Amino acid sequence: MATLKTSSFDFLDSINESKLDIMTSDNEDAYQPYVINRFLSGTLDTIFYANEMNTRFNLDKKLQYDYLRNSVRQRRRRAKWLKTEQFEHVDIIKKFYKCNTNRAMEVLSMLTDKDINELKESLDTGGINN
Repeated sequence: MATLKTSSFDFLDSINESKLDIMTSDNEDAYQPYVINRFLSGTLDTIFYANEMNTRFNLDKKLQYDYLRNSVRQRRRRAKWLKTEQFEHVDIIKKFYKCNTNRAMEVLSMLTDKDINELKESLDTGGINN
């Protein structure tokens, strides 16, 4: 008989909606505190609970899970996964100056559209895939 693999979404449903204790010694490794806290930090009513667990990262996974399951009010939450903002010209600056993203963001604020077009033209190697 095959057992179903427990995912982070199962733990999130247990914390947010069902309040059933689904963590066993077999699936404790499937609980990923980073993913759970990242998701919970996307809604206003659970951000402080996620922050509390971020400050107590050294606790066992079972303790973190139990705290969240028993503290967070039962409610359906569907927050979007927070992603970093992408700027279209940062890759051009990174490639031209051979720098990291943070440095490219600083340089981007100093360049004009004309400067960026010149960088783009100097990087153009021709061919089908530019």
